[in-house]
Amino acid sequence: MTRNAFAEYLVRRRAELRPADLGLPSGGRRRTPGLRREEVAVRAGVSADYLARLEQGRDTNPSIAVIEALAQALLLDEGERSVFGWLAMTSGHEARCPEPAPAREQVSETMETVLRSLDPTPAFVLGLRLDVLGWNSAWEDFARPLGLLDERENVNLAHYVYSHPQARRMLHNWAGAADTFAELLRRATLRRPGDAVLRDTIATLRRNPDFAARWRPQGAGLPISKVLRFDHPELGAVDVPVEILENDADQSLAIWLLDRSAAAAPGLRLVPPRAAGA
Repeated sequence: MTRNAFAEYLVRRRAELRPADLGLPSGGRRRTPGLRREEVAVRAGVSADYLARLEQGRDTNPSIAVIEALAQALLLDEGERSVFGWLAMTSGHEARCPEPAPAREQVSETMETVLRSLDPTPAFVLGLRLDVLGWNSAWEDFARPLGLLDERENVNLAHYVYSHPQARRMLHNWAGAADTFAELLRRATLRRPGDAVLRDTIATLRRNPDFAARWRPQGAGLPISKVLRFDHPELGAVDVPVEILENDADQSLAIWLLDRSAAAAPGLRLVPPRAAGA
């Protein structure tokens, strides 16, 4: 049986802890790292057999009391407990989650006006699945030489970072960017667990070994990187601080705080603002 996200979390967290974390003796050599299942079960007040069923995904209905006891036994902090509880209540029941309305992908006229007003600061509208739904001329000028607009009808930051042949060369901090986009997608799945298109996006990305190694739907996640470091074909080495302002549940406004003198460099051609697909 395939483990669900809650089961994966239990196994991973148990492997991360050491006996000393719980004030237990190491007990000599262990075949696998981390705590023994029996040690966690005793602390949580459940049987080792029941914990095994949870870890194997054979039981998907733990009570609130069991969830709280396991969270305490696994030394989860407040943020981790929130995610842990959500996974416990939803994992294994995805088919019963109501299919949400499709994520909104049309950029409003108001947001298009905001994008234009931000010129010459590069800015774009970011969708739930990390699709770039609209952008201003400054972002287009900066992004085009990087190859970000090679597939103009389907601009997606995660697909670019993990699949574009230029991405590793263009991004000095590729690993940090890859972690960030995997984390943003993880957070999106928590907000919309029934989104079939989002699940398809992640399934496609998981065919890439680099994404698969970073994909952790369970757990509290990784910090979001606030800076992208590019080796830009026209500007050279440039650090771009990033601000993401949430517009609604489906869209955010992303601003790349490129120095205005760099944005106005002779090598960059400013074109009239446009939305994606225009």
